Amino acid sequence: MGLGAVLTAPDGTRHTLSQATGTRGCNNEAELLALMAALRQAQAHGATALQVYCDNSILVEQLGVAGSKPIARLARLFDEARTLIASFDKASLRWIPRHRNSQADALSRAALGLAAKETVNPGKKKRR
Repeated sequence: MGLGAVLTAPDGTRHTLSQATGTRGCNNEAELLALMAALRQAQAHGATALQVYCDNSILVEQLGVAGSKPIARLARLFDEARTLIASFDKASLRWIPRHRNSQADALSRAALGLAAKETVNPGKKKRR
């Protein structure tokens, strides 16, 4: 699994995360591990409040909607992510479309030695 994340400070300073785990897992597991690595990096930079944007709707639902049906196989990781999120004074999690998260995707692919995918914005048509 390759993990990728972009952290942007209030002053516009950007920090990136691109890391291979050396393990295999599903996309939801990779997204959770990337989120937790980004949260730890934000803590290391002294962040106390954050706004997380994620293109994985399952993650956003599991972490942000009370009473969501848990995914048993990933329950431990979701619990760990919730604990990390709760360690910030203020934190929110929002879903964004995949085409708006292309830099994080490119970083996760780069960690595995793969080229970035071509992004397609569903609202724009390609010219011929």
